[in-house]
Amino acid sequence: MHRILFFILVLTVCQIQAQRKYYNQNENANLNQLQVEKEAFHFYVIGDWGRNGHFKQVEVADIMQQAGFILEPEFIISVGDNFYPDGIASVNDPFIKSSFEDIYYGSNLFCPWYVILGNHGYRGNYQAQLDYSQVSQRWNMPDHYYEFEKTLEDDKTRAKFLFLDTNPFEDDYYHEEKYQQVKTQDSLKQKKWLEETLKNSTADWNIVIGHHPLYTSGKRVDDKPYVRYHLEALFETNKVPVYFAGHEHDIQHLKPKGVYTHHFISGAGSDVRPTGESNFTKFSKSEQGFLIVSLLPSKMLVQAVNWKGEIMYKTEIEL
Repeated sequence: MHRILFFILVLTVCQIQAQRKYYNQNENANLNQLQVEKEAFHFYVIGDWGRNGHFKQVEVADIMQQAGFILEPEFIISVGDNFYPDGIASVNDPFIKSSFEDIYYGSNLFCPWYVILGNHGYRGNYQAQLDYSQVSQRWNMPDHYYEFEKTLEDDKTRAKFLFLDTNPFEDDYYHEEKYQQVKTQDSLKQKKWLEETLKNSTADWNIVIGHHPLYTSGKRVDDKPYVRYHLEALFETNKVPVYFAGHEHDIQHLKPKGVYTHHFISGAGSDVRPTGESNFTKFSKSEQGFLIVSLLPSKMLVQAVNWKGEIMYKTEIEL
């Protein structure tokens, strides 16, 4: 009897060791290069991802999951274009399951997702994406624009996150048939809300999120910068340190001379396209990936991670 129990014990230990070896072999060694700020508040930023797992969407999701064992995200920000090409039809649309629930299924990805609408969302039933907040515990889009605050690990420093619907600020959309639903939104009301929220904020960090970039070195470098015309003055007046966007299918860090705000684009969640560089480009890469942001009382660390787990770029922004 004792020999049988001993054999079972040895067999169990061997199985555990074999499993650990298996798991170690499948850990991505590239992620060991992540800079770890142990006292930081971590979150991910990803955009332009909803393609049923195609174009390395699955691979990016796997790296997000693995990175979560090193830097556990408090939440994930999606900067829009969540379902291609025409959004979703309803909260029961099977595309939600096949492009979101079945892709981002890892344990580290079941933290809250804070989501905004991209232009492709307006090609479908945009209200369904808001209503899905009542269906999913992790999907959060309470309105077209909204804000919340988080307290950092020091229990003193506060960060305010402001989420925008930048589609009404794209003036050309009002003349395009596929974006006619944008006309239902009041851009002046949203702009007034943003101005008052920034002006009255007592948070240490005021971080703004939108779908459309104010600056880009990518495919849309020659497009009219309507969103910049509408929003940049508010960013500069209120000293917004960072703006996260998507829309361009790449990853960029842009800091024009004389501009206070650092501009990041994280639109490489699946399909990518060629990008470029301008005289204000700090980083630009056309490769699937996402951003990991580590927030501390006096600085923000931003790391761009690709679908292979390689750290393509990192930078620190002081408050």
